[in-house]
Amino acid sequence: MEQQTTAAYDIQDASLADEGEQRILWAGRDMPVLQDIRREFTHSQPLKGVSIAACLHVTSETANLMIALKDGGADVALCASNPLSTNDAVAAALALQHGIAVFAKRGEDSATYYAHIRAVLARTPHITMDDGADLVAELHKEQPSWLRALHGGTEETTTGVIRLRALAAEGRLHFPIIAVNDADTKHMFDNRYGTGQSTLDGVIRATNVLLAGSDVVVCGYGWCGRGIARRAQGMGAHVTVTEVDPLRAIEAVMDGFPVAPLASVIDRADVVITATGDINVVRGEHMERAKAGVILANSGHFNDEIDLTWLEKHAVSHHAPRHDVMTYVLPEGRDVHVLAEGRLVNLAAADGHPASVMDMSFANQALSVAHIAAHHGELPRGVVPVPEAIDQEVARRKLASMGVAIDVLTEEQRHYLSSWEGGTA
Repeated sequence: MEQQTTAAYDIQDASLADEGEQRILWAGRDMPVLQDIRREFTHSQPLKGVSIAACLHVTSETANLMIALKDGGADVALCASNPLSTNDAVAAALALQHGIAVFAKRGEDSATYYAHIRAVLARTPHITMDDGADLVAELHKEQPSWLRALHGGTEETTTGVIRLRALAAEGRLHFPIIAVNDADTKHMFDNRYGTGQSTLDGVIRATNVLLAGSDVVVCGYGWCGRGIARRAQGMGAHVTVTEVDPLRAIEAVMDGFPVAPLASVIDRADVVITATGDINVVRGEHMERAKAGVILANSGHFNDEIDLTWLEKHAVSHHAPRHDVMTYVLPEGRDVHVLAEGRLVNLAAADGHPASVMDMSFANQALSVAHIAAHHGELPRGVVPVPEAIDQEVARRKLASMGVAIDVLTEEQRHYLSSWEGGTA
């Protein structure tokens, strides 16, 4: 195994710290729930003496979460969960102005990416925070002796939860991990509204394509696919959904979208966006039939939903006509445009989710970490849900921050809902 780094941080450019601080403050304006939690943490210190290793997208929204945890007493170390999602200015601000150990550089190669993961693990954390489960996977593979120190962890995204459940099914997940992704105040809003808006933002920034009147194919109709399809439709695109799950396919049909196999529609698609969490969704057999000039983008966590190996093998040439666009020319002269190296297009080619929706996701993270710190001895090993009380509390705080009031059950209604005697009068 490679030697561990002992540096306090590893960032791209320290001179960007002031710019990064302004970005952090700007995002914080739209994160009132997290700011409220930060104030409470500063007073109550629920994380005093707790070491946290986080592998998350290094963005201005994530920065506000890291600062809240540090203000709550935690010793925090952060690395990137995607080589192209890091904002170098934010990384510099966290390291130099907030004293957080950051190991992240935009565009870092694979060796650096995993060296940075090992750097945060070398701090012997009590709690892990993951987005995609690379941190936990590396921990189990490379440093199993460190598992004894762990109290628990959190996981931010669908792909990571899937990986962790597979690890747990093999009996190899050695500590409790709260599936933050599965909280209602996360996946119903972050995945649907955040991914929906930010994915199209990434596609448009990278290409300047007009979506109105375009044929857009969305692969996958989970919460992320739902949001992408609805927002593309709202911008005037003709949207088709592809699915392998019959229940999700029915839902897409009843939401008004045509559903078809990818092979039957890719010859007319102007834009194809994957959001499945699976491998090789767009394969050679599809690209052989693709319309000339098709744009391929991925909004799943890993860069393996588009078979780039096939493209690199079969293309006669490739070039970069724009930032975040790689054009592959196939033997018959057709060109295929891949955005952001097939990585998360919303973060690699844009700024990721709006801060106002990440407010709920990261409020869940902060409260879940505090829950682990307080109750880790009571939590079972494996993937565990966000406590319902936390989910409800995040929703209540978000509504309050928006100035929205809701009704409250009367005592009579509470009794009725908890009894069986009532019925047809």
